[in-house]
Amino acid sequence: MTKNLLQIIEANNKYSKEFDKGDLSAQPKKNIAILTCMDARFDPAKALGLEEGDAHVIRNAGGRVTDDAIRSLVVSHKLLGTIEWILIQHTDCGMQKISDETIAKLLEDDLETASFNGKSWSNNNAQSENSKPGSKEGHKINWYTFSSLKQSMTEDLKIIKSHSLIPSNIKIHGFIYEVSSGKLIKIEDYK
Repeated sequence: MTKNLLQIIEANNKYSKEFDKGDLSAQPKKNIAILTCMDARFDPAKALGLEEGDAHVIRNAGGRVTDDAIRSLVVSHKLLGTIEWILIQHTDCGMQKISDETIAKLLEDDLETASFNGKSWSNNNAQSENSKPGSKEGHKINWYTFSSLKQSMTEDLKIIKSHSLIPSNIKIHGFIYEVSSGKLIKIEDYK
């Protein structure tokens, strides 16, 4: 067992001993769903003042409006009553520093973790004995990379607002999270 896993299990044992929220509803108390990036520097609960049971939080690389994100948002509304959705992408996002083609080429070479030197990505060519060889399958995936944060947000908000499975009465908001300050900026005010 790894050190990280041991710490997680110990933390969960402590959490579960003090846990008193077993009666929470699956329907979020605030009727909010949040779609955001999986970036570890952003903790939606802390940044937005949320408690367990307040909101659905859907995370993926880049906080992008993918088919699966739409699926989760529609389920959140249709089956669990959310009526307000918040899309949050962030500054210094890794998905803005790479292209779909570059990811596919890196994966074609090998499946180990790549490195970013501040300008470009490269494979380390340090495969472990348990490594799998690279795969061309990465060329078949839309990785949802982007070059402009504001454009990405604008396009994703447009997709949500015009999607045939999303009712027009859903309130939809877009924000950029600044990783350097912890501040949320409405997309309309982002420069």
